[in-house]
Amino acid sequence: MSALEPTQPPPAIEPADGVRTLLVKIFGKDRPGITAGLFDTLAAYAVDVIDIEQVVTRGRIVLCALITAPAQVGTSEGALRATVHSWAESLRLEAEILSGTGDNRPRGSGRSHVTVLGNPLTAQSTAAIAASITGTGGNIDRIFRLAKLPVTAVEFAVSGVATEPLRTALATTATDIGVDVAVVSAGLQRRARRLVVMDVDSTLIQDEVIELFAAHAGCEAEVAAVTERAMRGELDFEQSLHERVALLAGLDVSVVEKVRADVRLTPGARTLIRTLKRLGYQVGVVSGGFTQVTDALRERLSLDFAAANTLEIENGVLTGRVVGQVVDRAGKARLLRTFAEQAGVPLAQTVAIGDGANDLDMLNAAGLGVAFNAKPLVRAAAHAAVNVPFLDTVLYLLGISREEVESADESDDDGV
Repeated sequence: MSALEPTQPPPAIEPADGVRTLLVKIFGKDRPGITAGLFDTLAAYAVDVIDIEQVVTRGRIVLCALITAPAQVGTSEGALRATVHSWAESLRLEAEILSGTGDNRPRGSGRSHVTVLGNPLTAQSTAAIAASITGTGGNIDRIFRLAKLPVTAVEFAVSGVATEPLRTALATTATDIGVDVAVVSAGLQRRARRLVVMDVDSTLIQDEVIELFAAHAGCEAEVAAVTERAMRGELDFEQSLHERVALLAGLDVSVVEKVRADVRLTPGARTLIRTLKRLGYQVGVVSGGFTQVTDALRERLSLDFAAANTLEIENGVLTGRVVGQVVDRAGKARLLRTFAEQAGVPLAQTVAIGDGANDLDMLNAAGLGVAFNAKPLVRAAAHAAVNVPFLDTVLYLLGISREEVESADESDDDGV
């Protein structure tokens, strides 16, 4: 081997199944130094650490250490037990030591992350989620909280069942008990750099842009009537768009600025985008609305991509027509693919967020499709559903906690 070639590290040696091990559990009132104190105590017995788990809840610590049994000449398991109990009692902690062999039981295949959002999250709904996971043959390996405000968000790490049947079972349970549940596959892909693409009307913003224009034109009722016909299936999106836009003919172009000022961002929209950008995500919007608004949103929120329909303007007034290819249901999915290609992100690493039937193709094409305060048909077809009025709750579906978001905001206040 050349002196310049890197040497390979020795292979990791895992404890054999037959090796005697001890599970040391410490619990009581938390304070600084407990973890260091336990392992300092164990160090006297020259044991190896196989696994560690620690959690603190409302000031109470549970610390678990899986270690090899003492093998040093002149030491015994009994002496280790006595020493650990004595140390714990000196700190008014409780200790439990269980004998066994080998490492933890391997986790089952088919691993998933199950995110549950509740406002509030009740014991009854938590029991129903846990029972549904068990009913699919899944095992709950770990649970931790992602957020306590404005909703309670917890994540279950589940193994032993494939993601799709687990998602199907939990979707039914979630509907029955009135909580939001999202199920995504575990693995590196969840942490990969992604692209997030959102619908605009009633998703990124609280408004329907064409209704804002209609309010200035005095034709709200007429626009609403066309929208209702489209919802009944009497018109497709392109037909309804042309009929509604025709009602805006003759409107002065100065109304565009007024509509831009009328637009209200959905609560949590800034936080969602700011956090995603910090993580290196690219963010875009696709809309059946109008570029006269989405272009302003792109600049205002530092978005990477934006696409929508364009209102035709001639001689300072709206003509009542749109120009270019209409962004409809199929167009949104096509634009998602275009944005992904431009961003260099596989579709499997994209997230799409929307609320209407017009978003369904996009939601299904994305690696993770999120129905945001959507109609029942859309909720049933999407990978995940969020039914609280806070757009930043989507972050929890990506495994990002409220604590991490707030910490980043405190250290860097120059976001959008």
